[in-house]
Amino acid sequence: MSFRSAVITFPGSNCDRDMAVALEQVSGTAPIRVWHGDADLPDGLDFIALPGGFSYGDYLRSGAMAAKSPIMQSVIAAAGRGVPVLGVCNGFQVLTESGLLPGALMRNAGQTFICRSVALTVENTQSLFTAGYSAGQKISIPVAHHDGNFFADDATLDRLEGEGRVAFRYAEPCNGSLRNIAGILNDAGNVLGMMPHPERAIETAQGGSDGRALFASAIKGLVGA
Repeated sequence: MSFRSAVITFPGSNCDRDMAVALEQVSGTAPIRVWHGDADLPDGLDFIALPGGFSYGDYLRSGAMAAKSPIMQSVIAAAGRGVPVLGVCNGFQVLTESGLLPGALMRNAGQTFICRSVALTVENTQSLFTAGYSAGQKISIPVAHHDGNFFADDATLDRLEGEGRVAFRYAEPCNGSLRNIAGILNDAGNVLGMMPHPERAIETAQGGSDGRALFASAIKGLVGA
């Protein structure tokens, strides 16, 4: 059974090719590239990815303008039908701005751009995206962001924790994110937003392959590959 995925490109996206390469290398099938101005997604998608970058130059708030792009209504509808959606870095920001995930991504503590590999702890192994990891596993994934400081009110944070929706946590404080949250799931478990870049860690030539299991487990869960 084939794997049919799509990568959305917004004006200012700069990790869309990285995401497409990762999906093709792990699945064996090139994803469909979709422009943000399109109104409709291709039929029969198994997986949708919102990549990193600086959509619309991060004007207003990071991801705020991209969240209003025509394609996002189709992405929201697809997520509501259960199609898995992965948002990485700027894609995570778009997911919060569009209401698919709670909270907000604010300016990093210290007001600095962070670009390095960081240690993450896998908190949830029950989702499509994380089933390939072990609970408590430490993995190394690159980050590259200026607005990755996850913020939510205490009630939202408690709900995320209580419902097991924290997917990844920084092993050490990284950017000021509350409770060291690096990635979260929606309540249905089919939408994942994370600031670190798993698509930049799928082969040893990139310095590590800890991100590969995220794509491999999702593909296996969807098509049994």
